[in-house]
Amino acid sequence: MMKMKQIIMIKYGELTTKKENIQYFIRTLNQNIKEKLKDFSVTTHFDKGRLFIETTKKDHLLIIEKLKEVFGIHEIILGYKLETLEIEEIEKAIGELVAEETFTTFKIETKRSNKKIPLTSVEISKTIGAYLLKNLPNHKVDVHHPDLLIHVEMREQESYVYFKTIKGIGGYPVGTLGKGILMLSGGIDSPVAGYMTSKRGVKIECLYFESPPHTSLEAKNKVIQLATILSKYNGSIKLHVIHFTEIQEAIYKNIPHEYLITIMRRMMYRIAEKIAYQSKAKILINGESIGQVASQTLDSMKAINEVVKLPVIRPLACFDKLEIIDIAKKINTYETSILPYEDCCTIFVPKHPVIYPKINLCREYEACIPVDALIDQAIKNHEIIKINGQEKNDYEDLL
Repeated sequence: MMKMKQIIMIKYGELTTKKENIQYFIRTLNQNIKEKLKDFSVTTHFDKGRLFIETTKKDHLLIIEKLKEVFGIHEIILGYKLETLEIEEIEKAIGELVAEETFTTFKIETKRSNKKIPLTSVEISKTIGAYLLKNLPNHKVDVHHPDLLIHVEMREQESYVYFKTIKGIGGYPVGTLGKGILMLSGGIDSPVAGYMTSKRGVKIECLYFESPPHTSLEAKNKVIQLATILSKYNGSIKLHVIHFTEIQEAIYKNIPHEYLITIMRRMMYRIAEKIAYQSKAKILINGESIGQVASQTLDSMKAINEVVKLPVIRPLACFDKLEIIDIAKKINTYETSILPYEDCCTIFVPKHPVIYPKINLCREYEACIPVDALIDQAIKNHEIIKINGQEKNDYEDLL
């Protein structure tokens, strides 16, 4: 039997559109993969077309499951590396490999990145196909619906053979597009927004507003658990916890109740922006969806946005609730999000919140509370929880 090494091969997908910046994106992906697989013994190498992971065979399936959580991967392939470009040797290797497969029809697809090879990709496929037909008399070619699709990739000095591909989650490697602050509540929407922003290459830090004794320790621990789930996709996460009680009580005592939510959100945005500047983040992120609640009408968004200069990214702006729930279930945040612990956005909710707030009235009402002093105090005393992206965290016994 010809010497073959089983390897894991990564296809980039969208990264290939980056042209002169592609090396930066691939290097970041490589680093993210090595961090994700730090508990395994692996070696990686890459070029503009593929990234390769070599490890012990017993870890292959575990590693593939981990790679399904890494943004920037289009496809994951468990294949075989052949240290040859000789067609005859590739034919023999494929003959040995297909002997372990159950099929009656097949198709060969060849990709020839090494253009010095004299045969074209189509000619190579025909040559290998003819060899298999000669040696497998009860089999035949089916170019439309084959039982077995045999992929052959011939690169600079070696070849790769594989039969199946596993879909990755796509997107860009986390960290390639900078950092953002995710306003993470305990609800369904904001974790999904964080996931979708991470998918576009943004490294996220999370910001949670607690309001004890009006909100419980269970509500805080729920948010910690949501951040832990997001860390599987994003890597280690800083969770900023803002003590919001004094601000919320000041608003409740001094602001007309129909404007409670609007002013509260304006205060949250001001705090989020200051945390973003401290963390060198470029954007704010939240789970707002147009029209879902009173604070998410276009007029409300305009009035709330008015207090910050940083861009506010709303990945779910045009999604309906059922679409958001579908994604939450897919990324395993849904069951945690629906735990019945109230966050500070669901307490002190007025019966008739304003739907079309006026910016001039917001400013007028905010003059009734010491905005800057309250914000400075909240930021000065805020807590930072470091979530390491692993299954076990230091605080896990609290959950």
